[in-house]
Amino acid sequence: MLPAPILSALETKSPEQVLAATLAHFGAQAGTVHLLAPAQAGAEPLLALKASSGIPPHIVAIVQTVPIGKGIAGLAAERREPITICNLQTDNSGQARPAARTTGMEGSIAVPMLTAGGELRGVLGIAKAAAYDWNEEETALLMAIGRALGEAAA
Repeated sequence: MLPAPILSALETKSPEQVLAATLAHFGAQAGTVHLLAPAQAGAEPLLALKASSGIPPHIVAIVQTVPIGKGIAGLAAERREPITICNLQTDNSGQARPAARTTGMEGSIAVPMLTAGGELRGVLGIAKAAAYDWNEEETALLMAIGRALGEAAA
């Protein structure tokens, strides 16, 4: 069951309001909502930024579009599974783009926004200012929020 403030935000169908409610629920300081952009003939699919909070302007400019498979959001979309990083500042897994460090955030998670039928609609990402390991319950709740956002974007 989704928390009441998140359910209320979902009723608005506003990615900005859902992101704000999600950040408040998890005590996170930054986040993004990317939606899958309509594919152009012969072009690779992209994620288009629809909402952001707590992201520095120079990073907002960089993440306006994200290729599937690139960076944390792109990997979550490609793999259709959560991508977590305990500390962006010290991570050397290659999952995050180098510019991600300039956000000042550490504990990061991105989850795919999938419909009930498994169709990708976008990616929800949130981050905390301190190192953080996202547990199974939190990840499952974020996946449920992503699913609800995905259905709303359908």
